[in-house]
Amino acid sequence: MHTTDTNDSVNTTDSSKKESKRKRYKRHNLLTSPGTLVYIGPEIELKTSIKKVQFNDKTFTESPVKSLGDCLPSSNGEITWLDVDGIHETGLIEKLGGIYQLHPLLLEDVVNTEHKPKLEVYDSGHLFLTLKMLHIESDTPLEISAEHVSFVLGSNYVISFQEELTGDIFTPVLNRLKASIGKTRKNGPDYLLFALMDVVVDNYFVILEKLEDKLDLVEDQVIRGAKHLSLADLYALKRELTLVRRIIWPLRDIINQLIREDNPLVGRKTIPYYRDLYDHVMQVVDTVDSYRELLASLTDVHLSTISNRMNSVMKTLTIFSAIFMPLTFIVGVYGMNFDNMPELRWHNGYYYTWSLMGIVTLGMVIYFRWKRWF
Repeated sequence: MHTTDTNDSVNTTDSSKKESKRKRYKRHNLLTSPGTLVYIGPEIELKTSIKKVQFNDKTFTESPVKSLGDCLPSSNGEITWLDVDGIHETGLIEKLGGIYQLHPLLLEDVVNTEHKPKLEVYDSGHLFLTLKMLHIESDTPLEISAEHVSFVLGSNYVISFQEELTGDIFTPVLNRLKASIGKTRKNGPDYLLFALMDVVVDNYFVILEKLEDKLDLVEDQVIRGAKHLSLADLYALKRELTLVRRIIWPLRDIINQLIREDNPLVGRKTIPYYRDLYDHVMQVVDTVDSYRELLASLTDVHLSTISNRMNSVMKTLTIFSAIFMPLTFIVGVYGMNFDNMPELRWHNGYYYTWSLMGIVTLGMVIYFRWKRWF
């Protein structure tokens, strides 16, 4: 893989380590001028890599970018797709934005990995879109991480920005372009943008399958009354569901805005595909909401099970205490050792006392059973 640094040179690199998705990064852009590019995200050891793809219905070329001069869009009618892998080199992102005349506020959102999904149309003729790609970090316990992804749609080009955290998430689209399969090569950049977004949304269904498997396991444990299931496990699953919902929820308004607003960059032929994408997003949102309701119900059932188990223990202890209270009274009376106690001098007093305690115990057990207290 070739990479591009701030000196417009490209070097070969490997992969970088991922930091915890729960970490909140310091916002070094506070009190700075709007549009100042400050990367907010995990530390990345690799250099930013840029790949340029040009195609039409008959031709296809793919090449790594060795200098920023190679980033210019095609002038012979081909569609240009510029895939930027790594947004931590703000100097390179700023130079690239200068080539395409991208607004500084747009570039500021590109390098802010904690920015929520949004859609923005700029007077310069650019449509900017940012969303999140979800990944499974761990199956046991289930941990989901979010990768910051941004798109810039122009008249004959699409620029995609992704974090240098995983492999190329847009490989399926690239493979379709290479094989000239489907409609991607025959349509414009607006359809390419749809195809890239569709890869992200389709991956949400993979995440939902993992969540469904985890919920099924939790549901089975709750119904069986598994004692090893803790509230921490339920809270961890709730946290993942909240993360997924917070990331997916804004996509409804984003895609709806693409469909309803009259934007010259999005053709009428592509609108039906965005409608289909909107349906998929709504399906994901509805599924996540149903999972959250199910998890809330399972949490209530689990708490009720714990409470019932505790009540059963307390009832058992109470019954034993109630049985031993009169026995303790009898033993206490005859343990006072007063001289004027005729029962102390009975020859069979010991056996009479045991018989009395046995009769009292049997009577109380029969009474409790008659009351259905146990």
